[in-house]
Amino acid sequence: MTGTRGKGRAARRPEAGETPAPQEADGAVMALDLAPSAELSPETRAYLDKCREKIGFVPNVLLAYAHDGAKLDAFAALYNDLMLAPSGLSKLEREMIAVAVSSVNRCYYCLTAHGAAVRELSGDPVLGELMAMNYRAAALSPRHRAMLDFAVALSEAPWTIEEEDREVLRDVGFTERDLWDIAAVASFFNMSNRMASAVDMRPNRPYHDAARGPADA
Repeated sequence: MTGTRGKGRAARRPEAGETPAPQEADGAVMALDLAPSAELSPETRAYLDKCREKIGFVPNVLLAYAHDGAKLDAFAALYNDLMLAPSGLSKLEREMIAVAVSSVNRCYYCLTAHGAAVRELSGDPVLGELMAMNYRAAALSPRHRAMLDFAVALSEAPWTIEEEDREVLRDVGFTERDLWDIAAVASFFNMSNRMASAVDMRPNRPYHDAARGPADA
């Protein structure tokens, strides 16, 4: 069996003295040649239009799933429930989990998209970078440190989770439902990271530039 790993898209290296081309300039959504379905439901099309209206573009993750309306609907419904529905976890906390898990998995798409969300929700671009690079270097509250330690342990070695790990979360004030939500968000992003990496999903350019200014700007 011949090895094939590492043979994904090969970027041409610039010649000496040549200005590097802007990254993501080709607007590619992913490596698979799957066009959006022409049979998306009116509700799904309205959802994509709402994305354009609210943030100015349709996230590439949705366009990637749009080759199959049922898969797009299932993905969007679960994402919206986990990340936007009422929860004992704030939206920022859920985004912090997303980025810490994506850092473990080195998921380019999710680190870029959800790193931007952490910067926007926290008003702190440094925190966004810390979540992506190494959350342990951040000055976190005991609540947030315990939350991220649990999410990362669940990502790296899920078979090691025991009652004492859940008890640590209870000790810093998380409820039983909060424990469920922490685990659910971490689990979702482990799945999403693997799909994004498998198809070389590319983040929309605006994510790179979002919320880069100082917190008091």
